[in-house]
Amino acid sequence: MIVNMSRNATQEQIDHVVERIKECGYQAHVIRGAERTVIGAVGSNGRRAELEALQAAPGVEELVPISQPFKLVSRQLRPEPSVVNVGGVPIGGEHWIVMAGPCSVESREQLLATARAVRDAGGSILRGGAYKPRTSPYDFQGLGVEALELLREAREETGLPIVTEVMSTEDVDLVSEYTDMLQVGARNMQNFPLLRRLSRAEKPILLKRSPSATVKEWLLAAEYLLSGGNPNVVLCERGIKTFESELRNTFDLAAIALAKELSHLPVVADPSAIAAGADGIMIEVHPCPERALSDGPQSLDLKAFAQLMAELDRPERKRARTTVKV
Repeated sequence: MIVNMSRNATQEQIDHVVERIKECGYQAHVIRGAERTVIGAVGSNGRRAELEALQAAPGVEELVPISQPFKLVSRQLRPEPSVVNVGGVPIGGEHWIVMAGPCSVESREQLLATARAVRDAGGSILRGGAYKPRTSPYDFQGLGVEALELLREAREETGLPIVTEVMSTEDVDLVSEYTDMLQVGARNMQNFPLLRRLSRAEKPILLKRSPSATVKEWLLAAEYLLSGGNPNVVLCERGIKTFESELRNTFDLAAIALAKELSHLPVVADPSAIAAGADGIMIEVHPCPERALSDGPQSLDLKAFAQLMAELDRPERKRARTTVKV
């Protein structure tokens, strides 16, 4: 339920409504806009009849049911797009960014060379995997703590914030010490214990879409993070499984437009996503892709990345928001 407060509602009236929502058995989420305050009442075990009686409370203009199963993520609750700050870099709203770096951290030389190239070409955030979930147990699994230390060194030298994947609840505190943003990989999108733990983390979350997930399932995974207390979530589209057997994944460009229509959260994806209104792109870059220990064929070398950055529209361009019918 959305409680729209009147324009002239006092702080005392807002506090009273928040307290009554909690007394009814719901969570109260206060969103202060430029013109008015909106309060989201979220939960499933509360006393709805008592909640609806808040229509008569002082300072309340109207009560509006939230039609989507994801409540806090919904654009219905927060019409304006959210902006997530990652180590001083804003994502969302009018801000457009590039995340780039190797699929996995392999060595100091490889990472620092890539980090410098990303910085020099105008990249905003350095990505790099310290822990790599791989289909085969015999494939390279990442350098772990050594990679985290190298990522921190790269941040200190280049000034670029760091995003890397966290794979288990046990690793959250450790990875948080080294990086600016925690990534939930596609395989872990519905790892609910991990999502609940990350909802209490003090770092922004990059939530990748599972290759078998619908957009609504993706947004409900984000709802776990927001409902647990972490509002700093960025969605990442990375492709889905289809009947096409020659491609690893089929990039779902329309899903970006749909996610932007349904949710206020920022969305990043690959370079082809710019036209769909994405807030940023995420690119794999490696000094020598043919020697990469993971995802070499889909990585750009440093020269190709610099050329791509030169050809892209600049972040300050005005973008028309794409809408779709739901």
